[in-house]
Amino acid sequence: MKIQICFLMLFLTIPMTVISLSAATIDGVPLHSSIRGKGPKTVILVHGWTCDDTSWKSQVPALSGNYRVITLDLPGHGQSGLPKDGKLSMDLFARAVETVRSEAKIERVVLAGHSMGTAVILQYARLFPEHVAGLVFVDGMVSMPTNLRETMSFAEQFGGPNGLKIREAMIRRMFSPATTQDIQKHILSMMLGAPAETAVGAMKAVLDPAIWKEDVFAQPVLGLYADGSGNRNREYMTAHFPKMDYREIPGTGHFLMLEKPAEFNRILMDFLGKQKY
Repeated sequence: MKIQICFLMLFLTIPMTVISLSAATIDGVPLHSSIRGKGPKTVILVHGWTCDDTSWKSQVPALSGNYRVITLDLPGHGQSGLPKDGKLSMDLFARAVETVRSEAKIERVVLAGHSMGTAVILQYARLFPEHVAGLVFVDGMVSMPTNLRETMSFAEQFGGPNGLKIREAMIRRMFSPATTQDIQKHILSMMLGAPAETAVGAMKAVLDPAIWKEDVFAQPVLGLYADGSGNRNREYMTAHFPKMDYREIPGTGHFLMLEKPAEFNRILMDFLGKQKY
């Protein structure tokens, strides 16, 4: 009895973070998502190509003390379903984010997108601008790649007999000296665990020329990029995101939010705190 009472007292003293799991679907596809925290403001975290919501495992605990934090697995990724026809698109991904936001009954949000997730939140901002209080680009591409045809051809190889080896080699090039063995193991397990259909389809979705427009975004933007990132396009950013605060975190690779979470979280929370919504 004493052991049980002590355990109960210990349990009651542990600060609890509210976790609400979603049962949302889009076009019949089940979506895995969750909400943590109780703050007056909400941020939605969107993962990248062949990743899942665990990409943000170093951000959710830090953010949920002051904000409601929504994470999700995009269609075909993580624990979310893959459409029956296997087709993935930026519109589908953006509508998945909107489905989760709508189900949570939250009017305006800040959206953060890592890698391919940057293209997702840009498409979301085009389709649902009334719900966007701000955008956070995390080492994401913001303009159409110059070698589009070659990259599209390369993406087709993900579905071939050597697809996993090709994907692994590509993923390993995303690492930096700051990517510890534990982080590498997590990233490789996560990204190589995605089905070949997702690897090919999601890459084609982000390379679709139709999504790369020359529009200008009026929302506040934070750009958080790896040290010397190949995805930075400062001239384009200045012209198309006039309210952008651009930062690079020294000594990081593509997964900077996992490699240097304390510095990443500090900059992100400073940006979130300045937004009025």
